[in-house]
Amino acid sequence: MIKRMHVALNCTDLHKSLDFYRAFFGSEPSKIKENYAKFELDEPSLHFSLNVRPFEQKGVLNHLGFQVNNTEEVLAMGERLRQSGLLLIDEMNTTCCYAVQDKVWVYDPDGNAWEIFYTKEDSEFESAGEARDLSLCCAPPSAPVKVEFGSFKRGGDNR
Repeated sequence: MIKRMHVALNCTDLHKSLDFYRAFFGSEPSKIKENYAKFELDEPSLHFSLNVRPFEQKGVLNHLGFQVNNTEEVLAMGERLRQSGLLLIDEMNTTCCYAVQDKVWVYDPDGNAWEIFYTKEDSEFESAGEARDLSLCCAPPSAPVKVEFGSFKRGGDNR
């Protein structure tokens, strides 16, 4: 069910970070924007993204996650996570990181965000919100919410 592990890091200088990760991975990024880049590696199976963000906001780690093959896998993982009693945020058909995605989020006990996502298509826009509101993209809302069992809706935003 899982296609790739996902690691999203914050960086302050995208060009320096791209030079480093091109050499480190021995690969070219699959997408580059003025404030974002991603590498989709097969060996190891990794979806790695860089987000230009000040460290004071969140530190170096933006979030972690898993890329899956389709929306049905997002929904199935979301239901399993909900039944396990984990914190969950549902973001279906959202624009984030220059892509339209279906995703769910959980938080570990230390507040680290994990997403399970499927990328439906590329987007020219970083997020669906205001262009300067960095909190809307590539990270869940800052305050986790618990979605009650049975309230998970396909195509809705349960934040």
